[in-house]
Amino acid sequence: MSNIDELKSTGLKATLPRLKILEIFQTGRQRHMTAEDVFRVLLADHADIGLATVYRVLTQFEQAGLLVRSNFESGKAVFELNEGQHHDHLVCLDCGRVEEFYDAEIEQRQHAVAEQRGFKLQEHALSLYAHCTKPDCAHRVPGRR
Repeated sequence: MSNIDELKSTGLKATLPRLKILEIFQTGRQRHMTAEDVFRVLLADHADIGLATVYRVLTQFEQAGLLVRSNFESGKAVFELNEGQHHDHLVCLDCGRVEEFYDAEIEQRQHAVAEQRGFKLQEHALSLYAHCTKPDCAHRVPGRR
């Protein structure tokens, strides 16, 4: 499905800002992006799209189900493509990098805990915050741990 068709299928018109921003998420190396991250990519591409438009489009994409919003410890909303599969996040406290993971045992345990307490789990978001211990981490900020 083309990006134009994908936007139309969600009820959104295929405007240039929407197409550009969708393309950034589909082809970019960075999977989890703030509005400011998207704006920086647009600036580097010399796209004439303002930050307010980026915020508006990201919100529209979230409402249409194209993107998923997460709020990590930084306090900034981070967006990623909604690929329909659940995963959890591991967030580096040193550089802010986010790694996705899925662990069936953790998923089962969360459902069991909810059930033991008289709940039926509908959805959840698990974010683990940690310091990177990789000695050769390419994402480490110089001078930190």
